[in-house]
Amino acid sequence: MNAPSIDRTRPDLGLVRPRTGAILLVVTGVLFLAFPLVRPWVPEDVAAPELAAAFASRRWIAAHLCGAAGFVLLPATFLALRERLAGTRGQAPASGAVVTSWLGAGLVLPYFGAEIFGIHAIAQDALSTGSLDFLTTIEAVRMQPVAVTMFGAGLLTIGASGVLVAVAAWRGGLVPRWVGVPLAAGLALYLPQFFTPPAGRIAHGVLLAVGCWLVAWTLTSNAEGDLDRPRG
Repeated sequence: MNAPSIDRTRPDLGLVRPRTGAILLVVTGVLFLAFPLVRPWVPEDVAAPELAAAFASRRWIAAHLCGAAGFVLLPATFLALRERLAGTRGQAPASGAVVTSWLGAGLVLPYFGAEIFGIHAIAQDALSTGSLDFLTTIEAVRMQPVAVTMFGAGLLTIGASGVLVAVAAWRGGLVPRWVGVPLAAGLALYLPQFFTPPAGRIAHGVLLAVGCWLVAWTLTSNAEGDLDRPRG
């Protein structure tokens, strides 16, 4: 009996299937968009009861959990992209996107934990005591040297993963080839957008969501024969 033939031109990486990855990317886009939409926006330059109430609200926790969950799902979606581009010139940069997104997520998530629960607890205490001297403590939490360094390095690493996704889509022959560019822009701008007003941060959430959804669409819409696989 002859052994079944194996197609060596397209290795089956088999961790996250493209269709599953597309679903996860849609969810990831929703989560990234929900973060700035759900987050309460109150001026943070003056310690006021309204600001303490915003930090202590359920919306604060829900919004930041959405942002954190988006970073958790991102590496799995890039695994699906790597599977989609297996055997093409896009496989190597897609693999790089998996590694950098995992590393970046690991670096940013501790900071998200401090934002979600640490600041929430500080604000709750301020509301219960009536003290308005809470911004100093919150600033100390946010600007703790190790924490803020990890957070910045993580966001830069995640930005690099977005660039690698754009390169992978272009080299791998996804249609259209530029499909990874909006996602790359959204991830690369994640750190700078923190220094923009609420409208800018919401616009960034829209950009990031659209970038995720475009890549999700192309993961399932491109025919296998359309990809630029090396020929023997």
